[in-house]
Amino acid sequence: MSIPFFYIESFDAASNSIVLDEDTSRHVVQVLRMKEGEIINLTDGQGNLITAEITDAHKKHCSVQVNETSNQRQATRKITIAISLVKNTNRFEWFLEKATEIGVSEIIPLICERTEKQKFRYDRMKGICISAMLQSQQCWLPVLQEPIKFDNLSIQQFNQQQKFIAHCDEGNKHSDSQFQFTNSQFLHAIILIGPEGDFTKAEIDLALKNAFIPVSLGETRLRTETAGIVAATLLRHI
Repeated sequence: MSIPFFYIESFDAASNSIVLDEDTSRHVVQVLRMKEGEIINLTDGQGNLITAEITDAHKKHCSVQVNETSNQRQATRKITIAISLVKNTNRFEWFLEKATEIGVSEIIPLICERTEKQKFRYDRMKGICISAMLQSQQCWLPVLQEPIKFDNLSIQQFNQQQKFIAHCDEGNKHSDSQFQFTNSQFLHAIILIGPEGDFTKAEIDLALKNAFIPVSLGETRLRTETAGIVAATLLRHI
């Protein structure tokens, strides 16, 4: 049986004990019915893996003693997905879950000119990322940004990265075979994924003027959230 794995907001390496928050305490004590002396794993989403022993199985403030710590190296290849919000919130939540499992480093929700849905419950969305991180046994939580309007996205800030934009407009676009790190100095890539109605011509032109490479994600037209997962997989694993 695998050791249960939980998330903590922060970790003080100098401390030998940790008090879990109420939700985690309840899960450990009431749901899993764990007792003093049993072992759990914890992570702060910043690469730290903490093995700890339960010392006080209280259902509201369970205490554990740190037995061992290690640090999981962050992937050298970092992937940022800047993706439009979609009308169906469940579909966007599905994207967050799968992108986290794949190992995306950063997610930037975009509000584009054609974005239909603009409601965003940050705490819920972050919770989905945390659950996916734990389920996939990772110690790095992707950085989830607050939604930002495409026009306010400072795309010049990504000049030290390989930059891609996936859109449906006809024209010269690189195939998915171009999703690779062609220069050793580029260990970070960003791709822009548009809304259900695609980016506007003005948005595409702005990205192209800032050296974003237009790419195709295949021969079929994909939903926004599907395109995000295809792009994440290609950039993460090619």
